Amino acid sequence: MAIDWNAFTPGTALAGGALIGLAAGGFFLLSGRIAGISGVVGGLLRPRRGDRAWRVAFVAGLIAAPLAYVLAAPLPAVRIDAGPGLLIAAGLLVGVGTRYGAGCTSGHGVCGLSRWSVRSLVATLVFMAAGMGTVFVLRHLG
Repeated sequence: MAIDWNAFTPGTALAGGALIGLAAGGFFLLSGRIAGISGVVGGLLRPRRGDRAWRVAFVAGLIAAPLAYVLAAPLPAVRIDAGPGLLIAAGLLVGVGTRYGAGCTSGHGVCGLSRWSVRSLVATLVFMAAGMGTVFVLRHLG
């Protein structure tokens, strides 16, 4: 995937981050639940009574948001420099990692850190180190 650094605008990035923080905080304050995607989707796989509707609405919102955005502006072009096999393997590794790590980057990085969770701090540091290490190996040693 390539990033067009000439099109990067700090203002929209800041606004997007603020909206994510407000949404995650509001979700927690109004429902008492954490807005971590792996937990929300994982709960759909083994739903409890009365727990399915909000999870479906949450995931539907994640799908609907970029579709609604297309009405206002075109989505940026995406170029992925990997084949289907590598993408499937990467997705499976991420899924396994979220189970072992008791959450995903959104759950730990956004929601956990905002609650001063030490476990989330460690998890986020491990996510970042693993990502940086992977990029270093693939870009400089591979």
